[in-house]
Amino acid sequence: MHVLIAGIGNIFFGDDGFGPEVSRRIPLADLPTGVRNVDYGIRGLHLAYDLLENPDALVLVDAVPNRGEPGALRRFQVTESDLGNGDFDPHGMSPMTVLSLLDSIGAQLPPRTVVIGCQVDTVAEGIGLSAPVAAAVDDAVALVLEEVV
Repeated sequence: MHVLIAGIGNIFFGDDGFGPEVSRRIPLADLPTGVRNVDYGIRGLHLAYDLLENPDALVLVDAVPNRGEPGALRRFQVTESDLGNGDFDPHGMSPMTVLSLLDSIGAQLPPRTVVIGCQVDTVAEGIGLSAPVAAAVDDAVALVLEEVV
């Protein structure tokens, strides 16, 4: 089984750095063979090309805006019907845009694609997570490990 964990977000915009922080805290020794953990940050093109390897599953870890109380975690599955069209920015990272463009580069949406998202408090310029989002990181690590272990 080939599983890709993708930490997504911009550490220079407060809580948008949630995905990279979760990725950084995943204990690599606890990951089974075939599971790869990558902090993609804002490198959407890199993620798209890594998906050419056709992993069996993809776990995206990202900040989500306007979906509840800051620090609230949410797990949801992504299917082909969730994907739309979007403008691709090779220097930016909109996960859904990257996933919707997979077909154009010869890749496919992994059969199991899950998002572990955290409601942000602020995405203002600055490094560091807000208190409620920082408090959710360890629980998010546990959710990621449940998906892959």
